Amino acid sequence: MTLSTRSLPLPHGRRGLFVYLGVAYLGMWAAMSPLLLGGYHRGDAREETGALQEVCIAAAMLAPALAAILVVRVVERGGRIRDTLALRWPGPWGRTFRSCLMAFAVPCGLTTAALALGTLAGRYPFGGVPGNGLGGWAAGAVLGMLVSLPLFFGEELGWQGYLFPRLAGDGGRRSLVWAYAVTGAAFALWHLPTLLMGGQYPGRPWYVSVPAMLVSCVLVLPVFTWLRLRSGSVVPAVVGHAFVSSMSVGMVKEFAEPTAALDPLHMGMTGWPGWIATGAFVAFLALTGRLRPSFHARPGTGELPAGHMDVPPGRTARSR
Repeated sequence: MTLSTRSLPLPHGRRGLFVYLGVAYLGMWAAMSPLLLGGYHRGDAREETGALQEVCIAAAMLAPALAAILVVRVVERGGRIRDTLALRWPGPWGRTFRSCLMAFAVPCGLTTAALALGTLAGRYPFGGVPGNGLGGWAAGAVLGMLVSLPLFFGEELGWQGYLFPRLAGDGGRRSLVWAYAVTGAAFALWHLPTLLMGGQYPGRPWYVSVPAMLVSCVLVLPVFTWLRLRSGSVVPAVVGHAFVSSMSVGMVKEFAEPTAALDPLHMGMTGWPGWIATGAFVAFLALTGRLRPSFHARPGTGELPAGHMDVPPGRTARSR
């Protein structure tokens, strides 16, 4: 099932979107309520999360997927979950491996570029590449990322599997711009409870961290969507998201001076160096047409492979 120009009646289309966003956001706030009520606040980027924080974060990350499944089953009464939300392997194992490798390599390259920019600007305290222990750190980081993958399915089944395709509608230019902007903003504002506790930008007030998160998410969202479009599956988007949220953050710490203060606003993919690197890559994707579903159509047919933009027939978000 691919992009469809047929539409639900507008109230029905909107109801699904509103239910999805409502459940996803309520789930996030409910999961974070023990920390909010307990007055938790993260004041240092090197601070490790405790057991309670990990449990709350894990519960929150499942909320978008649960919201998407609820809407597909109860509100839209669509087809199978795996088909509707593109929960499939990208294809034969060789293609799956290449798609996941790309999802790993691109965020790694963007993080490296961001650290280089921050170092050149004098804002990242680069401590050099450690000669001993780097391989062990990398292996442990990859293992940790793989262990956390199920949680990132919890997020991307919602943002890439459900929300973006419905906002993208028939895949026209205006619809796509709308979908990228709104999905990125919704993705960013969903993090509001953690931002209020200093999660992504410790030490920064909300009126700094919230706009910074908006910029970060609006820029990185097209990268995840491109990974999903080129493969017809949410799996590469999950891998890319997992890298950005785990290994990318780990790289900032690993290559910095051990005792230097770390400010995510000035380093890594969540800071202005990352915005420059990611923005340049997204500009390349946009200028070459790679952010359009039609770019990934089968040669000579104009048809998208199943799953490239799964919207159940007649179930776009807005009437045309």
